[in-house]
Amino acid sequence: MAGIFSLDWFAALGGILILDLILSGDNAILIALACKNLNPEDRFKAMLIGCAGAIIIRVVFTVFATELLTVPYLQFIGGIALFYIALKLLFDDKAQHGKQASTTFLGAVKTIMVADFVMSLDNVLSMAGVANTVPDEKWSLILCGLLISMPIIIGGAQLLLLIMKRFPAIIYLGSGILAFTAAKMMLMDKALGIYLLLIGGWLEVIFVAVVAVLGIVKMKKRI
Repeated sequence: MAGIFSLDWFAALGGILILDLILSGDNAILIALACKNLNPEDRFKAMLIGCAGAIIIRVVFTVFATELLTVPYLQFIGGIALFYIALKLLFDDKAQHGKQASTTFLGAVKTIMVADFVMSLDNVLSMAGVANTVPDEKWSLILCGLLISMPIIIGGAQLLLLIMKRFPAIIYLGSGILAFTAAKMMLMDKALGIYLLLIGGWLEVIFVAVVAVLGIVKMKKRI
């Protein structure tokens, strides 16, 4: 039987790392948007605390992942919540200082943890599926994968923040990607997804279009 640090274990860990790279994009975008208004000295701290909380959430999710996936309306409600967060981050661009900056810091951490809670179910299920190829070391693989994903997500978020500073329009693209992810979650819901599938891929188009229109309106107000 394959044990920790065996060839099978490293092969499974490699698969998990590939999944981390593929699936962490949405999380990096979310963190970058949530932290974009913080003071530079607070950004990394908020990312670190938010990601640490997200890892704890993902560990808990992994324990109940299979059961949660079968709960009706869960992904539909999660999709609505993520769409709301995408819109909130799109318009949350007020620079705050002093006492208000502390509130913004806590708000950024809360947004990161809540949104990661909403977005993590599919990621955790994918990771658990790969880890199950070495069932005796499932938890060591999952924990290693989660710990390694933290610097990947934080590094991606830091890079996105630099890009957003130079090209602010990226903020609208990030919100659009989160809206697209929200629509996909709703389509995968066990209770309502089958009915939403009747409109094909239009739900994603509608959600992204709403973000695009609101983004254009916001830009015109600034001019």
